[in-house]
Amino acid sequence: MSNPPVSDVDLFSDEVLLDPYPAYAGLREQGPVVRLPANDVHVLTRYDVIRDALADWESFSSASIAFNPTANEALTGTSLASDPPAHTLLRATLTENLSPRALRGLRGRIEEKADALVAELVGTGSFEAIDALARAFPLEVVADLIGFTGHARENMLRWGQAAMQVLGPMNRRTVESFSVAGELYGWCSEVRAEDLAEGSVGRGIFDAEARGAVPENTAGHIIHQYLGAGVDSTVAAIGNIVALFAAHPGQLALVRANPALVPAAFNEVLRFWPPVNAWGRRVTEEVEIGGVRIPEGAQVAVLLGAGNRDPRHYADPDVFLVERNPVDHLSFGYGPHGCAGQGLARLEAHAVIGALARRVGRLVVGPEVRVPANITRSIDKLPVLEVVPA
Repeated sequence: MSNPPVSDVDLFSDEVLLDPYPAYAGLREQGPVVRLPANDVHVLTRYDVIRDALADWESFSSASIAFNPTANEALTGTSLASDPPAHTLLRATLTENLSPRALRGLRGRIEEKADALVAELVGTGSFEAIDALARAFPLEVVADLIGFTGHARENMLRWGQAAMQVLGPMNRRTVESFSVAGELYGWCSEVRAEDLAEGSVGRGIFDAEARGAVPENTAGHIIHQYLGAGVDSTVAAIGNIVALFAAHPGQLALVRANPALVPAAFNEVLRFWPPVNAWGRRVTEEVEIGGVRIPEGAQVAVLLGAGNRDPRHYADPDVFLVERNPVDHLSFGYGPHGCAGQGLARLEAHAVIGALARRVGRLVVGPEVRVPANITRSIDKLPVLEVVPA
């Protein structure tokens, strides 16, 4: 075995965070594994390698999903940062209320909410797509689902953004976000069943703790993951939906003509612009990939966005095509740690795409504004200047 190629790319520089795809293309061509001294990580760059690593929890441990030790220590014992068998038990409670069967009853309400909101925005003729749709819609859905009220409901966006930001290396963005992420952690450590709305998923998690289905004092940690891992990424995905359909009106027309394409369209949005570009793993033993070695204990960055654009797996990967239907995209992860909330994210996104296809002929938008963030790649502002109704 040989050592992997080395690159001077800094994954967490502003330039790469704002537009990672040129860097990803270069890294992918260097090899399936590349070492980045600037970040002290080994990056996985190609589709097959990424998918295999995500499935191999014994060699690629989730005990180090963050790129700094402080965040990893804080996450110890959570579903996100544990491996089987502990992970299996924690995830079972997390997903109990997120299974297709559990979510079936929510579909009608979520579709009605999305249609009413899109109809209202289309009626105004112009709007700010991120605040008015990408943030407003998932925040309301998640708040109602978990049962957040008062102070917690008001701070969901800040907390969710900070919870993702602190997973980066110990840079300025991470340091500035620790205090806000600490607010979320503190609230989840003190929250009680009676703080959450009756009949909510949050109450159900406390019920599971009371009957011994999950260890004592873990209900708050599970609720932390609903908010910490799910809100910011869903906001990013819905913002991407609006921006991509504005840039590709012909693709929106295809969905309008054939509403059965809604799920395929969301899969393509996720493949083309994944909300999360990099995720951490720790190698538990020396691993060989493509003839090169990753040493035991190395920090790995799994580049989901690079895998999703791998031409070895997808034809014309840099073209946005809703009829592609890439059901095997990497944006929800894979294996034991595949995104627990993906069913809810799909419900929300499908509802938004369906409403846009029914009510919008074309969106005329101004320049999108992006702010570099360590983990989540999202649009911060996207003015819709004109809506041509369907």
